[in-house]
Amino acid sequence: MRALLSVATRDGITAFARELQTLGVELIATDGTREHLAADGIDVAPVSDLTGGPALLGGQVKTFHPAVYAGILARRDKPEQLAELAAHGIGTIDLVVVNVKPFGAEIGRSLVGLEGAIEMIDVGGAALLGVAARNAAGVAAVSSPEHYPRVISEIRERGHVSAELRAQLAAEAFGTVAAYHAEIAAYLNQLSGTIFPKRLAMVLEKVDDLRHGENPHQSAAFYRETTHRSGTLADSTQLHGDRPSFNNLLDIDAAYRIVHDFTGPTVAIAKHTDPVGVASADELVEAYRKALETDPVASFGGIVGVNRELDGPTARAIAQNSYEAVVAPGFDRAAIGILRQKPGLEVIAVPPNPTDGMRDYGIANLDFKRVAGGLLVETLDTLGIDRGQLQVVTKRRPTLEELTDLLFAWRTVHHVRSNAIVLARSGATVGIGAAQASRQVSVEIALRRAGDRARLSVMASDAYFPFPDGIQIAAQAGVTAIIQPGGSIRDEMAIEVADRHHLAMVFTGRRHFRH
Repeated sequence: MRALLSVATRDGITAFARELQTLGVELIATDGTREHLAADGIDVAPVSDLTGGPALLGGQVKTFHPAVYAGILARRDKPEQLAELAAHGIGTIDLVVVNVKPFGAEIGRSLVGLEGAIEMIDVGGAALLGVAARNAAGVAAVSSPEHYPRVISEIRERGHVSAELRAQLAAEAFGTVAAYHAEIAAYLNQLSGTIFPKRLAMVLEKVDDLRHGENPHQSAAFYRETTHRSGTLADSTQLHGDRPSFNNLLDIDAAYRIVHDFTGPTVAIAKHTDPVGVASADELVEAYRKALETDPVASFGGIVGVNRELDGPTARAIAQNSYEAVVAPGFDRAAIGILRQKPGLEVIAVPPNPTDGMRDYGIANLDFKRVAGGLLVETLDTLGIDRGQLQVVTKRRPTLEELTDLLFAWRTVHHVRSNAIVLARSGATVGIGAAQASRQVSVEIALRRAGDRARLSVMASDAYFPFPDGIQIAAQAGVTAIIQPGGSIRDEMAIEVADRHHLAMVFTGRRHFRH
């Protein structure tokens, strides 16, 4: 048995090569891998022994040779192909151990120009993996160090790598090559300003299997985008509790995205991907209490997200209620001690955004919705609003206090499913109406949840009011100011009703539907 070794990631290769030699496998390696093994006391033959020539073009051309490719591609079950190899003095290669030079992981670290990016592309490694995977009937294509132990085990027990494992390795090798090329295409698309290419390749790597899908009879797994560099749930660490389910991960992500939109200490309680309550305050524990006040009953079994390191007092307040999970950028020692006393509570820490210079590319800036037979793809819905962009359309301008609450409500409504209505006061939600077919019904739900707290609150709507009835009932309940995109053919009627009730109303010119 003969093995060709050419690895960019040297993890575990020394022990693997030593084990292969012990099992009588003849080893051949490209120069970099050979030098690494030699430094660890393992002598292997150079690939030039096969090709009869040196590596060219700075090492770019070292394995592109019939002695290498024919030795890998020859079918062991076709005597005429083996005879052809023998006639040319070429031996078979049974094990191809290759991992390509990282591209996606490196290209996102800084603004790499085209010239630098081209030099990073590993053409030879990707080609070797594809060739070895094509002949899975007789060759094992090993693309990751994680497979080394099983390959050694099978050679030791069987004298060869089983057909089953060769097929699994070939599938992963082809997937590795496809992902590698997709990352390169994504970089080039970004460089050329192409947002929606003719063929959109999605590169995802598995994070973990999940307990179940949306329902217990559905299986599920969690995958990470390789082109995403921001601190996200995909990079989180679980500190306590059961493995999250599909639904819990959706809500954990929703809660963390909400609080991530706010700069001051903020807490969000989310359920079914909608906020149940959101609040900002000088102290995190006060923000939590105000968020919980929005709807204490609906908060039961929800997810708590915070945008600061969670402290002991806030953890103690959270522990008094029943939640599925808590997600934060970090937890101090007191908070961890308190939350770990809740057996079923999932405690998730999301790392902060990486240092400046790293960037997202590829699908990281796109959003997806599944439809039968395909995907709908769109750019991300960013908030993109500041005070200077607001257009006051009523006779009365909002006070500074109202304007602050209007912007808070607008940030929150961005995360509520349409038709979305948020009532807020003093930096906290007091009522939320979500996912209704009628905007008026969403207003009624938000007002009902707010009760007496609706008086002197402000209201945000994710889209315009097609009819002024929602504004009418909000004004009658004591709402004093409204923020909405505008753009309805009945805007003048909405403004007239607002003026009649002495409301302040501002238009953003931008809607935030979330289906």
